[in-house]
Amino acid sequence: MKIKAAIWLGTALLLSLFMVFCGKPKSKEALLKAYPLDDLAGIIQQTGVQPDQKVKKEGTAALRIDVSEAAVIPLFETGDIDIENAVLVYQAKVRTREAQGNVYLEMWCHFEGKGEFFSRGLHSPLKGTTDWTFQETNFFLKEGENPDNVKLNIVSEGTGTVWVDDIRLLKRAQTN
Repeated sequence: MKIKAAIWLGTALLLSLFMVFCGKPKSKEALLKAYPLDDLAGIIQQTGVQPDQKVKKEGTAALRIDVSEAAVIPLFETGDIDIENAVLVYQAKVRTREAQGNVYLEMWCHFEGKGEFFSRGLHSPLKGTTDWTFQETNFFLKEGENPDNVKLNIVSEGTGTVWVDDIRLLKRAQTN
């Protein structure tokens, strides 16, 4: 009788451990903002920028940017967002044609009384002619660090054409 109880208890313990470690993980990501880029609504820079219905990744259009010299192209500002002790993630789908310099995402976070700090997607910049690629840059926020404005830019270090589509701003749990 004691052996059966021990086997049952051991089985229950193993099953519990399996459920804890192998169960379906809870989502650790939340969408804060989404910009489909089907038109110019909300786009900060209007010069050299236009919707392109022919070259798009999703929706009805992508944003086409014709770059005649190295430039930072400001796309959106979020205003105050409620996030701290997390990873702020700027994602976009990007495509290039004859990009003469690196092309990458850039995010600036403004903190009242401290100023602005940036994050750049320099780990995988695009150059030359590329098909659609998924680009991302992260900003790690500590407890008490809550930006009152976030700027989402794309940077081109030279001439060429850049398409951007499906911009997302996410909150991701920090992993230790």
